[in-house]
Amino acid sequence: MKISPSTKGLIISVITVLCAFGIYNFFLAKKNYYLVDNPTDQTYYFNINNEGEKIISAGQKVHVDLKKGKNDIKVFDGQKKMLYDSGFVVNKNRGLLNIAHQDYYVNEQFYGYGLNKDSLIAVRKQTDIDGKLYLNSPVRFNKLYTDAFYYNIDEDYDGVVKNIQKVESRTKIFRKQDFLNYYKEYYQFK
Repeated sequence: MKISPSTKGLIISVITVLCAFGIYNFFLAKKNYYLVDNPTDQTYYFNINNEGEKIISAGQKVHVDLKKGKNDIKVFDGQKKMLYDSGFVVNKNRGLLNIAHQDYYVNEQFYGYGLNKDSLIAVRKQTDIDGKLYLNSPVRFNKLYTDAFYYNIDEDYDGVVKNIQKVESRTKIFRKQDFLNYYKEYYQFK
């Protein structure tokens, strides 16, 4: 059976589309998930929506399943003594549970072609962290739950500018020490 040139073209285009879809899905697509984070040196036990007890060790982060809407959490210390029983509302497809109520910082990074980042960042207000002022208005967060960010603590900012026609920004949440390290490395003003 002989395949016509138009059939060959159709087969090649279908294979190309499937390969492009596969590459996007496995390497480029942004995964949505929820994290429970513990940047302290303590161990905690927690129970979300009465679905069984989980443990989180010092410095660990754990993926959890949450439903949109109201959720409940019970948090216990290392001796399984209850610390608090609280509720929170999930609105987005990704979020961070801060069960230890530690300080996190949400930072905004700008993207765009021909972008003068220094001037954009310098005109924003400064944030005081431990008596030192930090540019670009990083937002402190220490409550139980947030979904007010684009990149979670275990993700990196995009290295590639996706849309060069306009200036865009993305926010990322950092543990406090991770933010201070990032700031020292990234923001090198002259």
